[in-house]
Amino acid sequence: MDIAIMPGDGIGKEVVPAGLAVLQQVAGKFNFKYSTTDYPFGGEHYLKTGVTLPDSALKELAAHDAILFGAVGVDPRGSAKIPQGILETEILLKMRFELDQFVNLRPTRLMPGVPSPIRLASPDDINMVIVRENTEGLYCGNGGFLYKNTPHEVANQIEVTTRRGVERCIRYAFDYAKRMNRKKVTLVAKTNVLRFAHNLWLRAFEEIKADYAGIETDYHHVDACTMYMITKPKIYDVIVTTNMFGDIITDLGAAIQGGMGMAASGNLNPTRQAASMFEPVHGSAPDIAGKNFANPIATFLSVAMMLDFLNQPKAAAAINDACRAVVADPKNHTRDLGGMATTSQVTEAVVAKL
Repeated sequence: MDIAIMPGDGIGKEVVPAGLAVLQQVAGKFNFKYSTTDYPFGGEHYLKTGVTLPDSALKELAAHDAILFGAVGVDPRGSAKIPQGILETEILLKMRFELDQFVNLRPTRLMPGVPSPIRLASPDDINMVIVRENTEGLYCGNGGFLYKNTPHEVANQIEVTTRRGVERCIRYAFDYAKRMNRKKVTLVAKTNVLRFAHNLWLRAFEEIKADYAGIETDYHHVDACTMYMITKPKIYDVIVTTNMFGDIITDLGAAIQGGMGMAASGNLNPTRQAASMFEPVHGSAPDIAGKNFANPIATFLSVAMMLDFLNQPKAAAAINDACRAVVADPKNHTRDLGGMATTSQVTEAVVAKL
């Protein structure tokens, strides 16, 4: 398997090498081979070169089996020199859209020993997977300004919702539930107010669910979902939702599973016609970059997701089990979990467990 490596900025340069140490260990244990190609793109690279992600590099990335990504975002002292949103739109969103990574998959699982802000929550209570549509909605850049910088300024941001985009995302959620032996799929949208775009979501959901006998279904407005994720998270198994709503509730999911340092993600092209991208969702965290403080568990779990996608389920399961065993001991908790363990110590503990 050919894997593109893009650490990016900040703690991405610490957690991605840690993830590669885990990948190397598990490859030896399960006897599979892989190759890596390094790419420099990110905020710091942009400040040096003025280049975000050229089309030539995007073509190279597409030809890999997967991309392991760290984070983008530089120290605030340098970020003033970067146009607002250019890193997100010209690197992250460009990869998602151009490589047709139309599913963002976000497991939300509380591991034993990890503190959650939900008092009395147990791992049995928080074990959901959020399937977020990843290439449409409000994030596709359809909009613009009229009379910009005048008292009469008008800004439009238009949600794009297609039958094809909605159907393939919903069908992926049901297929995932069936494959992973999950019992329920809940659609999260806002049909009472967004009566056109989200009516399409609801109609497609109602039609597709008929093909999946035995899987329970439900619908929740997104505002209700945010309450239920806190008050009764156990009701959720698989959630399927829109791009923007998925962006919001997955961060809430990260918080209840112990924080961003525990949250993995995959940006998937399920057709495998271009590379899928796997990344921790914590961002570049410039305030702790270079201090060996970052929690690498999210990166390890992202590596596990990558290996599962690349048909190495035993290796993926081994990483998940090793992470679960390591974080169960408070001595392996990094600062975000209330402990004092370093990135290096947690990495060594997971490698040793493997």
